[in-house]
Amino acid sequence: MRLTSFLNGQHFGNLYKINGLVTYKISPFEQKAFAGAISKGVPNMVRRFRSNVFIVSPPFIVAYLVYNLAEKEHARLQRKDPAEFANDE
Repeated sequence: MRLTSFLNGQHFGNLYKINGLVTYKISPFEQKAFAGAISKGVPNMVRRFRSNVFIVSPPFIVAYLVYNLAEKEHARLQRKDPAEFANDE
């Protein structure tokens, strides 16, 4: 059996046939791509941000404070002590 006789002019996504199953499709040209993006999307984004900000931000704040403290301590340890070189000529 050749592949072309199996395909019968069908597209790759429609190769199967299931009896008793009804599917409905809407054309991509009839859909609204940004339907409800402003009226539903922005309030949903604000709600999700408010629900997660107190879960996500404390670890980031603690990590920043630890990093900042380590950088300051490293810079302090890299400096020379002027008292060690007071008697050099």
